[in-house]
Amino acid sequence: MADEVRVRFAPSPTGALHIGGAHTALFNWLWARHTGGKFILRIEDTDRVRSTAEYEETIMAGMKWLNLDWDEGPDVGGDYGPYRQTERLDLYNKYARRLLDEGKAYKDGSAVIYKVPLGLDIGFDDEVYGHVDYKSDALIDGRTGVMKDIVLIKSDGFPTYNYAVVVDDHLMKISHVIRGEDHISNTPKQVLIYKALGWEMPKFAHLPMILGKDKKKLSKRHGATSVYEYRDMGYLPDSIFNFLALLGWAPKGNVEVFGRDLAIKEYELRNINRKSSVFDFDKLNFINQEHITEMPVREKFELVRPFWEEMGVDCGKLDLDYLGKCFEIMAGRGKTIKELAEFSDYLVTFAPVAARYDGSDLTDERRVLLKKFNTDFLSRPELVTPDQMLAFAREWCDANGAKLKDIAMPLRYMLTGYKVSPGIFEVIELLGRDEVSRRLRHYNVL
Repeated sequence: MADEVRVRFAPSPTGALHIGGAHTALFNWLWARHTGGKFILRIEDTDRVRSTAEYEETIMAGMKWLNLDWDEGPDVGGDYGPYRQTERLDLYNKYARRLLDEGKAYKDGSAVIYKVPLGLDIGFDDEVYGHVDYKSDALIDGRTGVMKDIVLIKSDGFPTYNYAVVVDDHLMKISHVIRGEDHISNTPKQVLIYKALGWEMPKFAHLPMILGKDKKKLSKRHGATSVYEYRDMGYLPDSIFNFLALLGWAPKGNVEVFGRDLAIKEYELRNINRKSSVFDFDKLNFINQEHITEMPVREKFELVRPFWEEMGVDCGKLDLDYLGKCFEIMAGRGKTIKELAEFSDYLVTFAPVAARYDGSDLTDERRVLLKKFNTDFLSRPELVTPDQMLAFAREWCDANGAKLKDIAMPLRYMLTGYKVSPGIFEVIELLGRDEVSRRLRHYNVL
């Protein structure tokens, strides 16, 4: 086995890249980057019924979105493509013939089957779970009492998973096999094949399960969807990376919000937690919101822009300085980029405000009160800061027998279209008197 750390992510292209697969890919990628090793992508596409080129593309696109780059593979126009098992059939046949020649395997029709010897120690050491004991006798079918031999090459000419993965990992000089704990039960069969071929085994590290908040196996209702769906919902790739890294591992000091550099620096296989992790949407939202807050204005705008444009907002003439102020008063609001776009559209255009709030709840009495306040308020150009505006509003309400909420709440609806927003006088300061006046005239309260 080479001294260099070499790890791989080996998905089957029978579906998009989901959270569980992304978690496995990330933990492999981190180990390669931490050690200065190599991260390899291998597509295990021998399931000819369910494997598709489209799913392969979505898996790679999902990894690229998460910035989980791989380090080697067939050259495709100057870039690395993935290794594919369907392009390596001659290798699987080569070693199957060797086992046949050595009398360690036999044929049943066109299938090649490995004869499992009794009494062989097939336990293995795991970097996370410690030593796992296993004897080849455990492969005896308890119901029939017959030894379960291992199919290597199926009747259709394609290798089985447990055989192909051993050949691939050996020939690719994989030093660490890092994968989900659901593969622990497969490992003894793979150990048998390593022993049969006389090959040194890689180190194994099985990752704990990811559960929903109800402590049941992760499913779509818990959030086990394609990583692309998280992109479309407005989550940042760095936030998903941060969140997934915390499912079974944590940096020193239990820091919850961090970037890739810190994760690469501190990541260690020995620090992976054996305990199952919980997929907590509240934590993901918190992490995503923190990453959004820390983003530069231009970068944040480029992410918000498609959501605004989908809502009909013209983003062609927006000023970055103004956008910076918009995002600043929105800090802490909007758990995702999509929510940030929805909760801030009123700062860049009036159309969605009018669509959300038609003013039909404004009684004649309230309209008279608002007209008087708005006229007095907008005739005072010396009111510049939100604090000055708020002080004036309180004094005016005291003098006119009104409550502040009788003024502030209608103003909030007319200027933002929402019941909840940043401080209404912060909004007024940012929109400016001309735009505020235009919106108030639309509702006939000025």
